Amino acid sequence: MINLQEKPVTDTEHTPQYLAAIDLGSNSFHMVIARIEDGHIHFLDNLKEMVRLGAGLDADGRLSEESRKRGLACLERFGERVREFPQGSVAAVGTKTLRQAKNAHSFLRDAKTALGYPISIIGGKEEARLVYLGVSHSLVDDHGKRFVMDIGGGSTELIIGEDFEPQHLRSLNMGCVSMSRSYFPDGTLKKKQWKQAGIEAHLKLRPVRRYFQKTDWNSATGASGTIKAVRRVVDALNLANYDINLDALYAIRDIMIKAEHLDQLELPGLKADRRSVFAGGLAVLIATFEALKIKTMQVSDGALREGLLYERLGRIQSEDTRLKTVSTVQDRFQISKKHARRVSKKAHQLLVSCEKTWNLQLEDAETLHWACSLHEIGLAVSLSGYQKHGAYLLDNADLPGFSFEEQTWMSLLVRCHRKKISKKLFEPLPEDNRQTALRLTVLLRLATLLHRSRKRDTADLMTITPGDNGLTLHFVEGALQKHPLQLASLEQEADYLRAVDFDLQFFS
Repeated sequence: MINLQEKPVTDTEHTPQYLAAIDLGSNSFHMVIARIEDGHIHFLDNLKEMVRLGAGLDADGRLSEESRKRGLACLERFGERVREFPQGSVAAVGTKTLRQAKNAHSFLRDAKTALGYPISIIGGKEEARLVYLGVSHSLVDDHGKRFVMDIGGGSTELIIGEDFEPQHLRSLNMGCVSMSRSYFPDGTLKKKQWKQAGIEAHLKLRPVRRYFQKTDWNSATGASGTIKAVRRVVDALNLANYDINLDALYAIRDIMIKAEHLDQLELPGLKADRRSVFAGGLAVLIATFEALKIKTMQVSDGALREGLLYERLGRIQSEDTRLKTVSTVQDRFQISKKHARRVSKKAHQLLVSCEKTWNLQLEDAETLHWACSLHEIGLAVSLSGYQKHGAYLLDNADLPGFSFEEQTWMSLLVRCHRKKISKKLFEPLPEDNRQTALRLTVLLRLATLLHRSRKRDTADLMTITPGDNGLTLHFVEGALQKHPLQLASLEQEADYLRAVDFDLQFFS
């Protein structure tokens, strides 16, 4: 039986011994595996493949068949390594390329089959938050604010935080793959191209430059492929003792300009699989040093996938970031937490009765709980049509800890939790998810309906009988007659649900 009590938590009685985190990046796919021992993470294995998913985007913004095949083949190999891991112990996320690819849904469907575990797409700020989490766990605490930078294949994340808490997050639409494709497409490395790439990077940095310049941070740290590659080249050329500095970056750029083309480039420390995207990443790094007046930058081993591991461990230990996010949103939009808990408890009661017949999972119970917690967010805009306002807010808000898919489901449930309902509202979801989404919507609608008076007093339910496309509610004898408003609301609700071919019946 799914057990959420008042809030969804991972089953701590069966804490997994191993965790895996997979990052489906625009340039490469990474997987890290760790053992959980006494609540601590011990890294065991690390796999990486240069998939170049971002380079497979065509002019229409669709993944090419070749890039799809490369990605799926990689995930099949990763899946073999984690095949015996229990559900919930593998966290896999897609980033910039999958955020923008028009055929991302079809790829993710096949990718889930190849890997054997679900894959979520996360937003730029969520990616930045997880990067900071991974970096902050890999560094010695310097008791001050730190600046963290991650150059990915399609985006660059900039973060300022303190201890383990990010305070300012930005994701910029430039990365080593996208910049290399735009300004160094044929391997040419002439001075004019570097100048154009630098101007473009400075333009991307301009909206955030002033804030990051003014904020008093003690140290700068870089993470992931490009910055690690730069560190290796700096070491090989003896350009700096420990950290990266701007003079070292200029020296590397000058060597590349002198070579004029990748075919003539000899750069010690630069791996073959990084050569084609190194120039674009270096241009971004140089522009960031210049724009933010960075003197030196250390390099971290931790990044997005390590952040994913710590995030998943937090969920196991009942330190779910999503709980804090929902509570913060409730406070910000003055949502009644008491009423939200009341509705969530009723929805969970209904869900438990339908769990086996409808094959509902823990993830479904969590989704329903989050929607119950935030179903009145739209009241902050207007009472009239507040379910529509709520859906818009949830679609467009930055919600740390939530993936795009989770936000989409919450938005849909909130949009459909009252008044008229249409099948068209469920069409954006993949076809095989629509029935579950409708069922969760019905449970939320009934939970809010049964507590319309916003009091504990409600008609007493005896049994709940689910069917494939229907639900029968059996109330205590005479209960509905004592609650005529609920009776009228149930009659209206049955009419609403007929529009989506759902049969609601009730007896007292």
